[in-house]
Amino acid sequence: MSGWSLRKMFGRSPLDMAVRRFYSLTVEQSRQPGFYSDWGVPDSPIGRFDVIALHGFFVLHRLKGEAQAVRFSEAFCGAIFDDMDRNLREMGVGDLSVGKKVRKLAEGFYGRAEAYERALMEDDRVLRDVLAKNLYGDASADEKALFKVTDYVRRNVDFLATQEVEKLVGGRINFAPLEQGTA
Repeated sequence: MSGWSLRKMFGRSPLDMAVRRFYSLTVEQSRQPGFYSDWGVPDSPIGRFDVIALHGFFVLHRLKGEAQAVRFSEAFCGAIFDDMDRNLREMGVGDLSVGKKVRKLAEGFYGRAEAYERALMEDDRVLRDVLAKNLYGDASADEKALFKVTDYVRRNVDFLATQEVEKLVGGRINFAPLEQGTA
């Protein structure tokens, strides 16, 4: 019997279910129309990937150094890359090149996460520059939107720091709203 058949027969593990719920909430937050309509992030497959990568960074940043979250963090990254694989296949990418494309996206994800991590330790100007490069790419970023995205990043880092790791690894996460003062 394949692993899939056994999983279907016996159900998913609590870790799998928590990660799936958590990843679903992460994607839901990343699909907020304001990222694209108000803040000008390109509404394209790569733009959507960049917003998911930003939220993935929030998660990994919050869980780093938490011993009880190591397996969860690894499984969360696995969920991101599985979703990339599935999306590429749905977009018609051939089986032979999916692995290479997922590997390239994974490198991009980890590169972005590293850049965000370094930028968080700097002033907002450095963070804005990193966000402009990673969220907007070749598109020109509106200065006012960059200030709002930078504020959003700082608020999410602070907001996630207040959430108990036990709840997070249980599959429950809340992100800060796009605009300060809104629910």
